[in-house]
Amino acid sequence: MPRRSLSPRRNSPPRRSRRSPDSDRRRDRDRDYRDDKYTRPRSSRDDRPDDYGRERDRDDRRDRRPRDYRRDHDQRDARDSGRGDHKAKPNFGNSGLLAAATNTVKHGDGTSTLLKYNEPPEARKPVENWRLYVFKGKEQVDLLHLHRQSAYLIGRDPKICDIPVEHPSCSKQHAVIQFRQVHIKDEFGASKAAIKPFVIDLESTNGTMVNDDAIPVSRYYELKPSDVVKFGESTREYVLLHDNAL
Repeated sequence: MPRRSLSPRRNSPPRRSRRSPDSDRRRDRDRDYRDDKYTRPRSSRDDRPDDYGRERDRDDRRDRRPRDYRRDHDQRDARDSGRGDHKAKPNFGNSGLLAAATNTVKHGDGTSTLLKYNEPPEARKPVENWRLYVFKGKEQVDLLHLHRQSAYLIGRDPKICDIPVEHPSCSKQHAVIQFRQVHIKDEFGASKAAIKPFVIDLESTNGTMVNDDAIPVSRYYELKPSDVVKFGESTREYVLLHDNAL
């Protein structure tokens, strides 16, 4: 009796699968689902535009804004209710017409004059007996004492000026001789306070001269003993001296 070969037949046709076409389609669909599930990224964060975060921040702030506004509004109402009627404190500082009124000199005839000059905080009465010797040519015509007050207004208006001048080239409020406290150094280099005379031109029409030199307007110019001061085109000379300078 011949033996049967155990090896598979080479020319035998392949076996047909018993699975139906529907089961194959389900298997392919399940495999595609698994592939998509494990190959697809968990979030699409990389596909978002660059300004996604900024837009989200703006949305968050927009959502919070009504709440913040209500909270600030409630706090402001609470503060206002605590202040009551004292919301603004009165200001008693001089300004505008009130400041002008303090510089106004009223006269007996009912008229008034607005002063162009105010003394500075460093204004002081002199401790030395300063004097002005008034010369017309070579003749002394007047002697003025300057130690009784800290400032002397010079001009053509006799109602307000301490030292009136009559020359038509001089302004009504021409200049001021002002004594001021300044700090100087002594021979040892130490600083000390001293009261010195200055002259200031009040933007006059024809200016002020010291030792035949015109001084700048609206600036203090220090005067020294024996200085000669002239106002406008007047030929009168005002020589400044004090007791220790004689």
